[in-house]
Amino acid sequence: MKLNNINKDNYEEFINYLFSLQDIKYKEFHSKIVDSNIIGIRTFELKNIAKEIAKGNYQSFINANKHIYYDETIIHGLIIGYLKDFNEVKEQLDIFIPFIDNWATNDIVCANLKIFKKNKEEGFKYICKYLNSDKPFYIRFALVMLLDHYIDDQYIDIIFKIISSIKSENYYVKMANAWLISICYIKYSNKCYNFLLNSNLDKFTYNKAIDKICDSYRVSDEDKLLLKQAKK
Repeated sequence: MKLNNINKDNYEEFINYLFSLQDIKYKEFHSKIVDSNIIGIRTFELKNIAKEIAKGNYQSFINANKHIYYDETIIHGLIIGYLKDFNEVKEQLDIFIPFIDNWATNDIVCANLKIFKKNKEEGFKYICKYLNSDKPFYIRFALVMLLDHYIDDQYIDIIFKIISSIKSENYYVKMANAWLISICYIKYSNKCYNFLLNSNLDKFTYNKAIDKICDSYRVSDEDKLLLKQAKK
């Protein structure tokens, strides 16, 4: 099927095409960890489809997208990562983010938004508006964007302040915060260790962050032992 001009008239044909790519074993596995209506297409296939759509009339695809299936929603989000104009990326993200309803959609799309690395300051301002939301997946979007694109010398201290400011009781927000801390530790171990010991993090986030750090092969056994002893 030609992917450069999907619209409302041929959208059902596109859905049939997606089902032709279905991997039943992958669907069965993925359905156990993601609560969504999954066709069962592997991520690399979804990326290839999104790339092709982005080369053509991607707006007609977005307008036609019914967001019934997990897979079509991810394609929508992945397309945005292949756009070249950052203002267009921000506008399209504002349309897409309300459709995020699970951790996998969020995290796969965030990882593909590499354009933020080339637009750090403007992108950071954009991300921060979602940190202030009361919607859990808006907050998770912001935290995972920081994790993927902003852990560097310029932003590390700001990120620690953001981590401390998150007060949501939502599981997926807390897990994202813990994951963010773990990647900060891998890249800035001494600074992050001192942050952890002096933080006001809730017990769940604090201990889960240590668990995630200790799961990493990039952390020494000595560090893991020290961190485990520091658990609450």
